[in-house]
Order: sequence, then structure tokens, then C-alpha cells
Amino acid sequence: MTLAYHPTGSFAERLDPRTKLFFQTTFAVAVFAHATPRGLAASTVLIAAVLAGAATSPFWVIREFRHVLPFLLGGPLFAALSFGSPWVVPEEAIAPALASYRVFLVLCVSAAYVRTTPVRESRAALQWLVPGRPGQFLGMGVAFVFRFLPVLQADIRAIREAMSARLGARRPLAERMRLVGSAGLARAFDRADRFSLALRARCFAWNPTLPPLSVSRWDVPVACLSVALLGSTLL
Repeated sequence: MTLAYHPTGSFAERLDPRTKLFFQTTFAVAVFAHATPRGLAASTVLIAAVLAGAATSPFWVIREFRHVLPFLLGGPLFAALSFGSPWVVPEEAIAPALASYRVFLVLCVSAAYVRTTPVRESRAALQWLVPGRPGQFLGMGVAFVFRFLPVLQADIRAIREAMSARLGARRPLAERMRLVGSAGLARAFDRADRFSLALRARCFAWNPTLPPLSVSRWDVPVACLSVALLGSTLL
């Protein structure tokens, strides 16, 4: 399963995409404004409710962002190292660890949004937010990324599985990275050429008919929560 829209009938799927984007924005601002352990604990409880409302497992989020996690974990570890005695200063890792955890919480919200929002609804929300040709260009780019990224992830996974089947895991790490990188780039360029041809064959339009957006009673509590997050940040 890749990082893409998967209908499950969850509560988050009933929400208007504009409401979800507003919540994402206010949550990101709030989680970086309240950087204390107490604030992050409250954000963690809120994230647990978000993932439950999106029918998304935290282990699925970790698996999807497993390539980002080494950087989030490596920052605090590197900050704790010292070039002299005592060589390791745990206190120096506290601030980077809190920053990495804030980034992980924002990634959880983003994953819940992608999992519960169709691409066409995201494009409609962006074009509503940014009118005119700039909004059309932005919505088109986001739609392309949402559709293209899972395909590239599947290609990289297939390349790695093929290498493992051919005992590629016994090769040096640098050689494996070179092979996966070159094969992945070649596959990406090939996908891009085919994608461009498919767009021309289907008479791609800048302003297609997008799904109508409407706010329902389910959006009210989420919108109120977003306003509360924004208010706590400003105060």
C-alpha cells in the first residue's frame, strides 16, 4: 500500500478538503509554536485522534516515511556528539529531538490527508483558494504529484525486489545506491514521457470540470478546532 488515497469510509473522508487543509495549516503552526514537552504531548493526543478519524495506523505512517525517519533520528544523535570529553552530551540532543518529533507529527497529519482525500478534490480546493491561472497551475501540479509519486514508489520497490532476487544485497552499499538510483531515474524519465503522451492523447485541459465542494455539519467541529489551534498560537 502506497501513500495515496484509499477509501475506507472513515470520518475524515466526509470532510470538505478545504476544512482539512485549514486544519493542516493551523496544526503545523501550533505544533511549532508550542515546542514544550507539554505542548507536544497535547499534540500527540490530537494526532492519535486524527489518525483514528482517518482510519490510519501510525505504523503505516512510519512505514511510508521510513526513508525520512533516519534523518529525523540522526539529527538528535549527531547533536549529542562532542569532539572532546565527555564525547556524548545528552542535553544537546533534547532540542533537536523535539524538533524532529514536531516534523513527524506534521507528517502524520499530511499522511492522513492524502489517504482520505481524492486528488480531484484537492485540486478543486486549491483552485478555489487561488483563483485564476495560478490556481489552475498549482492544482494541476499537486494533482500530478499525487498521482505520479505512488507510481515512482512502486517502481523503486520493484527495482529493489529485483536486486534482492538476484543477490544484489551482497553488493557494496555504494554500488547498490548507484544501481537503484540510475534505474529509478531511467524509470522516472520513461514514466514522464508516457505520462506526457497520455495527457496529449486525452486532450488535457487547464480548467476541467472539478467536483463541487460543500461544507457539511461534519466540518463544523474540525473548523472550530482549527480556529482554536490558531487562537492558541496567537495568544
